[in-house]
Amino acid sequence: MNELALSDLQIVLPELWLAVAGMALLMLGVFTSNGSTRLITGLTLLVFLVAGVLVNSGPSGTAFESLVVADRFGAFMKTLVLIGGGLTLLMSLGFIRREGMERFEYPVLILFATLGMFVMVSANDLMSLYIGLEMQSLALYVCAAFQRDNLRSTEAGLKYFVLGAVASGMLLYGASMVYGFTGTTSFADLAVELSGDDISIGVVVGLVFILFLSSQEEKEE
Repeated sequence: MNELALSDLQIVLPELWLAVAGMALLMLGVFTSNGSTRLITGLTLLVFLVAGVLVNSGPSGTAFESLVVADRFGAFMKTLVLIGGGLTLLMSLGFIRREGMERFEYPVLILFATLGMFVMVSANDLMSLYIGLEMQSLALYVCAAFQRDNLRSTEAGLKYFVLGAVASGMLLYGASMVYGFTGTTSFADLAVELSGDDISIGVVVGLVFILFLSSQEEKEE
């Protein structure tokens, strides 16, 4: 049992590293005030670099009863996510300074959004996919309303939150319909169920909710 738990933790080690590093950077930012934005940004880039090493050197397989999966394609996508997150931080430094938004929370929010993307890439089940999507979205809601003294920024954050909440709720409803008609939320089991000729109309409706509304939420982000 201990060996199984250890292998599970090894597979999700990049996600654990991002989560622990994000919480540590958040506490560091609190104790060093807003003047530490550059420091937190540099450390976040270092965290991304270490995560990239962990992603490309970690084992392949499934973990936590096949809720998450690690493979070479997932490692490739996570590497792209890390590159995108790092470039986002570098390209936005001048903008947030010019607009008076240079606060240490910004790089931490980008880090947690990256963690949510990691969970989505590793997802092998509708539930883990939903958790990753919400983790990413919650961080980006705050990013949208980051300029608190600007009316347009506040309005953008509120609209994004309302539309995202509706979309994620309907996505969860579609997942519950799929589970109700198939008895599973695992991608592998759903592939077997959908490969047959006798597919329930309820499953089709649930999949339409999942695919359409998840694509809408990604467009909003």
